[in-house]
Order: sequence, then structure tokens, then C-alpha cells
Amino acid sequence: MKINCQVRQASSNLDAKHYDTERLRQEYLVENVMVPDEINMVYSMFDRIIAGGAVPVHEDLLLSAPEILRADYFTQRRELGIINVGGAGTVVVGEESFHLDYKEALYIGRGDRHVTFKSDDADKPAHFYFCSATAHRETGVKKVTKKDAVVMHLGSLEEANERTINRLLVKEVVPCCQLQMGMTELAPGSTWNTMPAHTHDRRMEVYFYFEVPDDAAVCHFMGEPQQTRHIWMHGEQAVISPQWSIHSACATRNYTFIWGMCGENDDYNDMDWCATTDLK
Repeated sequence: MKINCQVRQASSNLDAKHYDTERLRQEYLVENVMVPDEINMVYSMFDRIIAGGAVPVHEDLLLSAPEILRADYFTQRRELGIINVGGAGTVVVGEESFHLDYKEALYIGRGDRHVTFKSDDADKPAHFYFCSATAHRETGVKKVTKKDAVVMHLGSLEEANERTINRLLVKEVVPCCQLQMGMTELAPGSTWNTMPAHTHDRRMEVYFYFEVPDDAAVCHFMGEPQQTRHIWMHGEQAVISPQWSIHSACATRNYTFIWGMCGENDDYNDMDWCATTDLK
């Protein structure tokens, strides 16, 4: 078993205006999220979020605390959200086991216990995507499916942004501290997400794109509303979105993405909208 943890420093909106393509990718793109028999994660200094993936194939994977946490357990001071984007698998939390099928989620509150990832079938391994935020209290563990989610249908085919937002790990569903996670599914023929774009100074966000065919690509837009930049991405990659940045994308076909947020405010609708005609 191998665990990799990168630490990314927070970057200034003033500095980001001068980044070239390579520097943008170094700062914000997380390329290798899902690797067989590995746990890969990025610890970002933006609100101290952790985003990563675990792919147990030939062995179970224990989510031990990386060096930067200086903790005995990963969840000793943290809450954790997990969404399975691969084959069926199980997450063991202490003495409890939770079976997760495709697109099912698990919320794990703060607490001193081990978290282990398992796959049902090595030929179709689970791909567990996770986000984690610091937590001030213990809130238990809860499995969440799309039937439990707060669901919103937005956009239209005419605007190329017809989509379903599944708010899975939010305060209306689980007793989270600051972490929020959900999954947005774009309808066939729709390619734009989160348009009109927005920012939220009170929290940051990480996007994870999947259900992207091998020959397709996603163009993720970021930056201040009048200083936008873009990063080309592929399936099962993530991107860090600072609080000062928009986070929107268009792809060469429809796709699905997972959003994970943490910060000052856990109100999902706390956003500062940017008129499309004002973007530059």
C-alpha cells in the first residue's frame, strides 16, 4: 500500500494573474487522483481542505494520517466525505462497515477510529473520491444515496447546461461541521456547468470531474471574474478553486462532477453571482 500526500500553499489572486499554463496546473490541478492500490491526496492551505482518491485492488487501503496532520487517526480532528465513482466497495469505519455502490456517499464525522477502503471485485475496483475538512465536534457516520439527497434541476438544453444537482453531504442531510459535498450530473447534449459563474468569499471549493470519456476533455475556468484563466482536464482529475475564483467548465461532451466545499459558511446558497456578460 502506498499513500501520497502533496501540500499546496494558498496563492494570491494578485499573483495568479501572472501565472502561465504550467504554473496554473502546478498550483491548482490534481492530476493523479485514482491509482491502483494507492491513496493519493492533496492538502490545500485554502481552508485546509484535503481532496484525494483511494483505489483498493489487490489489498485493502488504510487511510492513515499523513505527516502534516500530526494526528494518530485521519479523522482525529477532521470530518470526511466519500463518494464511490467506481465498482462496488466497502468503507470500514472503526468496527462498522458501509457498502457503497456507484455514486453512493458516506459521511464520517470526527473521531478516533481507523478508516479502511475495500473493493468487492479486483477486476472492477471501487474508486473512492474523498474530501476532508477540519471539524470542531463529533457528528457520527451516515451513508447517503441519491434518494436521500436534496435535488435541484437547473438549466436547459438550449443553454447547454441542463443538469441535476445532488446535494449529498450537506447540513440538511448529515450533521456536518463545515464540509459540503455533492454531485452534479449534466444531461446529454449539455456541456456547461455552473453558469452563470459565481464566487463565494466565505468558502473555497474543489471540483472532481468523472464520466469523461478517454477521448474527451474538460476546460475548467477559474480566476477572478474579470481576470479569468483556464485549465484543460481529463476524467478523474480534480482542481482547487480558491474563494476569489470562479469555478465553471465546458467539455467536449456531457459529464459528471463532484464538488466539495469548506470554510466560514455552510449555507449552500451563499454565492456572489457574476453576470455572464461581465466575465473577461
